Amino acid sequence: MTSLLGLSTYAYFWRMSDRVEAPMSLDDALRDAATHDGVDLFQICDHLPLDTASDDRLTAIRTLADDLGLTLEVGTRGTDPAHLARYLHIAQMLGATLVRSMWTSGDDQPDAVETEHRLREAIPAYEAAGVTLALETYEVVATADLVAVVQAIGSDRLGICLDPANTVARLEHPADVVAMTAPHVVNWHVKDSGFTRSPGWVGFQYTGVPIGTGVVDHDAVRTAIDPDARGINRVIEFWLPWQDEHAGADPRPGETPAQTTTRIEAAWTEHTIEYTRSKES
Repeated sequence: MTSLLGLSTYAYFWRMSDRVEAPMSLDDALRDAATHDGVDLFQICDHLPLDTASDDRLTAIRTLADDLGLTLEVGTRGTDPAHLARYLHIAQMLGATLVRSMWTSGDDQPDAVETEHRLREAIPAYEAAGVTLALETYEVVATADLVAVVQAIGSDRLGICLDPANTVARLEHPADVVAMTAPHVVNWHVKDSGFTRSPGWVGFQYTGVPIGTGVVDHDAVRTAIDPDARGINRVIEFWLPWQDEHAGADPRPGETPAQTTTRIEAAWTEHTIEYTRSKES
């Protein structure tokens, strides 16, 4: 099986945001991703324009990705069956075989019983289409509850998107999350995070850090889920804080916070690709 290395829209979070003078479009991000050696995948994750994109626009995105040699995946939030059906259509239009979603979406926070009911309604169409739904680990939902729902449904087209950095905010240790989810992982969000003291030493801040310097043991994750043997794609994303004086930024002479932030985001992209590829067998 093949494990593709990819970039997420979350690796372009600031470069695509309206906080910069000339935000990158989705097409710009796809073109940039294709310039990086070893990157064969792009995950369009939580990109709201997809919610209402016309079929013509979806066709244009797929054509561009095909021309660039990129495989696509998509990501959204929530388990409402109608919304998951919409994203199945989007995935099919884009030639994507994986949709990443989350248990909750804003104020829509169903309990385990309702979530299982919703997924049982939605999953048969995914099975028929050969598309996998991957529910992400994150702080709103206990990982044990997420695993229990996935196990209860028992579909080959329902799995877990592993991001052990997310659940630290729930006081779940990354190693415990990896151990619980490993048999069900179908997608891996690759990033790192760590704690720093808040100004005045009162409390802590938990933010993204350069990969290999934080709380996530990427070697242990790789060993536990064996992405190469199981065909689990690795998708790079970041939690890079906005680089102003509050983040302790070190701007170059004449740089604005936006320029510092986007420069560092681009540097993290290259560094994370190199780090991840260095772990490949």
